[in-house]
Amino acid sequence: MKFCSECAHPVALLIPEGDNRPRYVCAHCATIHYHNPKLVVGSIPVWDADGQVRVLLCKRAIEPRLGYWTLPAGFMENNETTAEAAIRETEEEAGADIAIGELFSLLNVAQVHQVHLFYLARLRSLDYQAGIESLDVQLFAEHEIPWDELAFPTIRTTLELFFADCVQIREAGGRFGFHTHDIVRPMRISSPPNDT
Repeated sequence: MKFCSECAHPVALLIPEGDNRPRYVCAHCATIHYHNPKLVVGSIPVWDADGQVRVLLCKRAIEPRLGYWTLPAGFMENNETTAEAAIRETEEEAGADIAIGELFSLLNVAQVHQVHLFYLARLRSLDYQAGIESLDVQLFAEHEIPWDELAFPTIRTTLELFFADCVQIREAGGRFGFHTHDIVRPMRISSPPNDT
């Protein structure tokens, strides 16, 4: 950040009085500019037919991770709830109509200043299509998921937790849990799959 969004004068990085972290501060109007983590919100769109649970995944048409698979998710907008953000992102990326469920996972990705939230969701129909940010949209059973082609560690972690809960529910009854997790390793960067 170089200039104040309030008065357009230059800002300096310093620790304001009473604070303990460097912040961008305007020397002209004294506005302190706080940079806080961004929320990435999405859904786990599920189709459950004949005892076979399938999850809807999107193949990314944009960077980062162009050509890799992800759950429908994106940055939360102002003036919307987290559930509204999950529904909007699912509609935009997968063209899917969902019934939103409970919050399933909260993943802290501190190294990129983000918090990822994923809601359980039920597909209302099989009428879905790739949105402008997706190359493809497909339903996958657990054994069909392209595990080596998932876009982000938060997606892998959420899917692993989801399918582990499915097994526990099937074998012992109960319900889905709420999971929190810290992603502390740097994201692995590799070439996109060959078919893109």
